[in-house]
Amino acid sequence: MTARTGTTRDHGGGVDAAAAQYGGTRADWLDLSTGINPRPYPIPQLSADCWTALPDRTAAAALEDAARRFWSVPEGAAVLAAPGASALIARIPSLAPPGAVTIRQPTYNEHAAAFAAEGWTLADGAAASVVVHPNNPDGRLWDRHRAPLQIVDESFCDVMPDASAIARAAEPGMIVLKSFGKFWGLAGLRLGFAIGDPALIARLAGMLGPWPVSGPALAIGAAALTDEGWARETRARLARDAARLDALIGAPVVGGTTLFRLYAVDDAAAWQARLARHRIWSRIFPYSRTWLRLGLPDGPGWDRLEKALLA
Repeated sequence: MTARTGTTRDHGGGVDAAAAQYGGTRADWLDLSTGINPRPYPIPQLSADCWTALPDRTAAAALEDAARRFWSVPEGAAVLAAPGASALIARIPSLAPPGAVTIRQPTYNEHAAAFAAEGWTLADGAAASVVVHPNNPDGRLWDRHRAPLQIVDESFCDVMPDASAIARAAEPGMIVLKSFGKFWGLAGLRLGFAIGDPALIARLAGMLGPWPVSGPALAIGAAALTDEGWARETRARLARDAARLDALIGAPVVGGTTLFRLYAVDDAAAWQARLARHRIWSRIFPYSRTWLRLGLPDGPGWDRLEKALLA
């Protein structure tokens, strides 16, 4: 049986709405509802040209080369930088005629919404398949899947590079998505990548048009992707902090990554409200009354969270 995919969006963030309900200003809140690295990559000094000139091909090529090296992109695959992974997710369903798409649930809901907007239906054994790897929110890693149009969303995979499907990126019909904002902690930069079948990547590039990525994003992205030392140290720190968070919460761990943790609690909505009264925002899900997801605090955020849990 097939069913038309839903279009309801459910995301982390929304601290402004939380402040309106529970009080305070945005600056008063500790946002643990997302899986964004709380200790971002240090922004390098940028030239004036990054802000005043149209991005040139040299800067774009430098970012592409850095991405190829960082992710070990196979020679036959193409790389496309975009203004965030969400901009790519919205356009990918247009790469094939509407049909049936397999999207393993529960998962990040923008994929289903994007395919639904283009007239696709949700079904198994379909013409297109989407897996979020590792999955959001439970961190599940997917086995090899295949469809004529195969999307592997690796927005959270940079904490576990050995699990990446990037080695398959040159296969026909394959697209691997990468998000810069999560691991590098610069979500506001709006930078993402599609890596895969050159024919599909070329079509995505045409949809985005000229200059899809800003000059500052090109420069910062290239610097970050060439800083292997920062990436190694960050993975180690995130692993330590994820273990620290598990110990602090004390609830059973359902899954997650080292950027976010998913816990089984007695009443997720009550936990969210309890933390919100201390200006700490968490993530709950409409399909589970027991799942509570928390990102990692940093610095004074650890003390704030501990005090809220003890109150």
